[in-house]
Amino acid sequence: MDSRHKFSFQFYFDTLIKVMGEPRTFFSELPSDSGFLKPLFFLIVSSTFFTGACVVSTMSGIPVYLGSILFVNAVGMVLIASGLGYIVMRLILGRSVSYKRLFSIYAFSSGTTLLAAWIPFSIWVIEPWKWWLIGTGMSRSCGLKIWQIVLIIGLSVIIMILLFRAAMPFVSLSH
Repeated sequence: MDSRHKFSFQFYFDTLIKVMGEPRTFFSELPSDSGFLKPLFFLIVSSTFFTGACVVSTMSGIPVYLGSILFVNAVGMVLIASGLGYIVMRLILGRSVSYKRLFSIYAFSSGTTLLAAWIPFSIWVIEPWKWWLIGTGMSRSCGLKIWQIVLIIGLSVIIMILLFRAAMPFVSLSH
């Protein structure tokens, strides 16, 4: 990931091929300061593709509304999950890597899996793959042990579920 590919589609496709083909090597070679913008760019491009594929495949009568919700959800969930992962890592393990580094692991992993997430019933393969990629990134890029990764991801997911369940009464599901 050299700087000449900073915001290019060449950077996007090179990264995608590396994450899909050799995720252990990709995360082992992830620069210690990959920054925030490159992973965010990668996530935004993947989220845009995911959003477009979902809108087209559902033939929604309100494509802009649906697309807006799907896009914000795709990017927002990565921000929420990586934020919770960072907080759990700091509180439980007492050690940390930078949030930028952890975000980059979540963004590259989620961005890669978003490309197939629009396919009906793919969640049964895509979600485990995403979390495996995140765990691989935590192991290879951050030097965390398997039990630490399971603890961070497990507690983060539980907290996320509890937060969303607590918020449900405040969300109107009717139009």
